[in-house]
Amino acid sequence: MSTLIILRHGQSTWNLENRFTGEVDIDLSPYGEAQAKQAGILLKNYNIKLAFTSVLKRAIRTLSIVLKEIDMGILVFKSKALNERNYGDLQGLNKTETENKFGAEQVHEWRRSFNARPPNGESLKDTFERTIPYFLKEIEPQLQANKNVLIVAHGNSLRAIMMYLEKISETEIAYITLATGIPRVYEFTSDMKLHAVHYLS
Repeated sequence: MSTLIILRHGQSTWNLENRFTGEVDIDLSPYGEAQAKQAGILLKNYNIKLAFTSVLKRAIRTLSIVLKEIDMGILVFKSKALNERNYGDLQGLNKTETENKFGAEQVHEWRRSFNARPPNGESLKDTFERTIPYFLKEIEPQLQANKNVLIVAHGNSLRAIMMYLEKISETEIAYITLATGIPRVYEFTSDMKLHAVHYLS
């Protein structure tokens, strides 16, 4: 039996300011650092063998804080495939002000639908199409080898992985949000059937 843990980075300074972050390389807020530390405390009893993260500092810093808490020196792999979706022209804009400018319905479609792209940005579908091939090539074989794996990444790259693992439809995913700093655990049988899914809190 193997275990996969997915963890959205702790709160970033732009999360705190209610701004679209996307691929802009923003650091953690003090609360985000505390969230990462708490996640590490929750993960102490998991025998994690290796970890994967994006190349963005808020995910890398979250992972670093977690690893310090669990006191394990493990292999870490970084990839752009796990980066947050690119929000294009919306990056850096306040979400409430953006709704006032473009309308709440339009902004909701850009944020939550599977196919809609914000201007000059990526859809969740685009994110899925870069994240899942990487997951299948680099991460799933580690789980098949009976290793416990941690992924620290972003709301949309991790929602793509949730879609794949939990067979969530393009419609259903619009209603699913992954909170910052709370580990989500997937337990697999020896033949890689999904046995259980739960949050740690």
